[in-house]
Amino acid sequence: MLFVSASLYGGTPAVLVVGDSLSAGYGLSAEETWPRLLQKMLQQRDLAFRVVNASISGDTTSGGLARLPRALKIHEPAVVIIELGGNDGLRAVPIAEVRRNLDRMIELSQDAGAKVLLTSILIPPNYGPDYSEKFARVFGEAAAEGGAALAPFFLEGIALEPGMMQADGIHPTAAAQPRIVANLWPSLCPLLVGEQLSRC
Repeated sequence: MLFVSASLYGGTPAVLVVGDSLSAGYGLSAEETWPRLLQKMLQQRDLAFRVVNASISGDTTSGGLARLPRALKIHEPAVVIIELGGNDGLRAVPIAEVRRNLDRMIELSQDAGAKVLLTSILIPPNYGPDYSEKFARVFGEAAAEGGAALAPFFLEGIALEPGMMQADGIHPTAAAQPRIVANLWPSLCPLLVGEQLSRC
């Protein structure tokens, strides 16, 4: 992945997206992805932020944690969106490990001066209801204790809707990308505008 120094953007603050295939845009063109749609939305609202999509298909919370320090150093983001965990759940990574990784990513981002938005994801009950229920709670618990903002289920209004998911049943279609932005916006906007909530 090619990183470009923040200094080349004339000080325009960054929104750094650290995610997996749901944000990398598996099966989509770059122009169709929700981070690109978010960039267009910010421009339309005269909000001077640049969206940096540092998402990698197949990534996990441990992978995101490993590459986060370099991304923070290069991009100096004002806001970090952490969209990770789905692949951990599909691999039955222990909940305690997922939590440690999320906690550390929140901490590193905040130490770098960024506000943090943590997205929530759900998984099928393949590994039993106990694991699935604990997995569903880990995002809210990490956000609450770490002082991060929390977005609701990333694929709300998408996962079970006709035409919103690709044939694999895992990845959202191009038609679903605007809905993802809409799902994130109520939690993201206050991080961007501060007390100027009328701009949301």
